Amino acid sequence: MSRQLKIGISGTRGIPNRYGGFEQCAEYLALGLVAKGHQVYVYNSHSHEYQQDNWRGVHIIHCKDPEDKMGTFGQFIYDRNCFIDARKRNFDVLLQLGYTSSSIWYKLWPRDAVNLVNMDGLEWKRSKYNKYVQQFLKRAERWAAVNADALIADSIGIQQYLQDKYKLPSVFIPYGAEVFDSPDAGVLASYSLVPYSYSLLMARMEPENNIETIIKGYLQAGRQEPLVIIGKTDNKFGQYLVHTYGGNSSILFKGGIYDINIINNLRYYSWLYFHGHSVGGTNPSLLEAMASSALIAANDNVFNRTVLGEDAFYFTGPADIASVIHKLRGKQAYNRFIENNLEKIRSKYTWQGIVDAYEKVFLDTVENRH
Repeated sequence: MSRQLKIGISGTRGIPNRYGGFEQCAEYLALGLVAKGHQVYVYNSHSHEYQQDNWRGVHIIHCKDPEDKMGTFGQFIYDRNCFIDARKRNFDVLLQLGYTSSSIWYKLWPRDAVNLVNMDGLEWKRSKYNKYVQQFLKRAERWAAVNADALIADSIGIQQYLQDKYKLPSVFIPYGAEVFDSPDAGVLASYSLVPYSYSLLMARMEPENNIETIIKGYLQAGRQEPLVIIGKTDNKFGQYLVHTYGGNSSILFKGGIYDINIINNLRYYSWLYFHGHSVGGTNPSLLEAMASSALIAANDNVFNRTVLGEDAFYFTGPADIASVIHKLRGKQAYNRFIENNLEKIRSKYTWQGIVDAYEKVFLDTVENRH
């Protein structure tokens, strides 16, 4: 057996996953590393619904997180609290998932641990941020890149960017997914949906996810079947979308759904699945859509094309979406797209392979330090 490591994972709201991509990565990674014999500690927000100190063999450390009272600034305080705790833990490795609110504290990173950072996407490109925040995020990106002991890139595009921008190497490790092969059409009944008679969009309600572009294109195409939109709508942009388009019978906002079985079935039985994400690397929800046999129309950018290749439709504006919908002959006519994407999940994006890759980076960097 390889050396047993004491590993900390920070940068998420915590596990079990109730939030999004980094939390899902932390969950699968922590469980996989524990199964390999490592001690794993995951930092959780004190307000996370799971309040025990151990979850399936993973140690849970709850840290004060004032985001609910202070908004975004509270994330910085939460990260600081995590680092102060980590300095006492004698970790061999501290993996930081993301850098937006953590790299400002690089002088507090535990110096007795190897500090690895998953650089996420190009956060400063997100349109929800004003120019001052974007300038800060560029600086935060640099702090993370130059102070980490090793960098993880979750897409080839991000890996190339880090090389071009900072002349720094990084290890490419994408996210993972599990092939969904137990569909149950009965799950749709509670949502009044019929198999293959609706399209689907899953995303956080943020402008850079092209949700409004997709809605406009869908309405322009004149489809009678609904576009089902999954994602919490309690932020400002979400409320705008509901107010503007929620009265249309073709646009159904279903809020956040976190039961993975329900989500997988909704993807599996969709007629067309829209992936509008335009910022970031390998997106977890895209891999899950591929793994659920969805027929995908994606925003045309290097990150999505790197994953999907020729096995999807692409769009940049509403007219492209309307065009895709008009020419679509039915999901079964594009079974080659679906099968090719399933094979990518089986060969390139398995969670076991990703756990193995992270473990190798951890062991190599610890060995190099010694």
